[in-house]
Amino acid sequence: MTKKFTPTPHDAVFKQFLSEKETAKDFFDIWLPDQIKALCDLESLKVESGSFIDANMKNYQSDIIYSVNTKKGNGYIYVLIEHQSTPDKLIAWRLMRYSLGAMQKHLEQGNKQLPLVFPILFYCGEQSPHPYSTHWLDCFEDRKLAESIYTNPFKLADVTTLDDGEIMQHKRIALLELLQKHIRRRDMTELLDSIVKLLSYNYYTDNQVITLFNYLIQEGNAQKPMEFITEIAKQSEKHEGALMTIAQALRQEGRQEGLQKGKLEGIQEGLIKGVEKGRQQERIELAKQFLANGVDRHTVKISTGLSNDQLDQLENKI
Repeated sequence: MTKKFTPTPHDAVFKQFLSEKETAKDFFDIWLPDQIKALCDLESLKVESGSFIDANMKNYQSDIIYSVNTKKGNGYIYVLIEHQSTPDKLIAWRLMRYSLGAMQKHLEQGNKQLPLVFPILFYCGEQSPHPYSTHWLDCFEDRKLAESIYTNPFKLADVTTLDDGEIMQHKRIALLELLQKHIRRRDMTELLDSIVKLLSYNYYTDNQVITLFNYLIQEGNAQKPMEFITEIAKQSEKHEGALMTIAQALRQEGRQEGLQKGKLEGIQEGLIKGVEKGRQQERIELAKQFLANGVDRHTVKISTGLSNDQLDQLENKI
């Protein structure tokens, strides 16, 4: 059983005092940096105690959070105060988590931009001075590397801007990148040679191929996916069986109507056999076919939507 956190007397008296708006104004006047204080309309202070802490931290928070309007246009600043009477080596990370929680809650209220959240650690412990850094990057073993990651723009892997020739050099991730870059194309035939070439490298398992081409069927705009996949199957010796299974499934009842609408409405996530949604017997037949061909159980379950009990029954019959 998880033990509930009970605030210490130090926390309780602190929260009692700082919950009063006039007291908080004096506190902020003393402890806020001039740069932040200059932005704040302290007359607009509003206590938001506990309302910005996520559920996983709620029982362990002893913060007081105030929202305050800015003096420069529309906007909010949140001042988060954490009281501590026992030093915590990772206190800076805790303050960062609380700050991110406040930002998330602000967005959930319908706001479109992140607010500034200014954390303050109020310390009154027996050990003096406070022994640990309040810079959250010092919580990492390699501060320099962490700083290079978290003070610079995050890495963007924008596959839409890559040249196909460059993608072809990306080894085991190349097929995924190529299809996801071109998934919305109506004419996929120009990619046929590239796809066949990538499949010839034997980088991919049958399960990966089944999943990827089912994705092409489900999300793509290709005009003739069955013909496209059939042609790839003819030229891909290793994956011919898996690809022909998909192509054959597209010939099943109800597929042509779905294709004319540009969408396979009967396919659930990972579902390879093109059947009308909700037709239980056809899903069972597809599962039998996959299990007999050695497709792993996880892929079969995702592809057909059958339960574990139903799959157990089918495996016992095979």
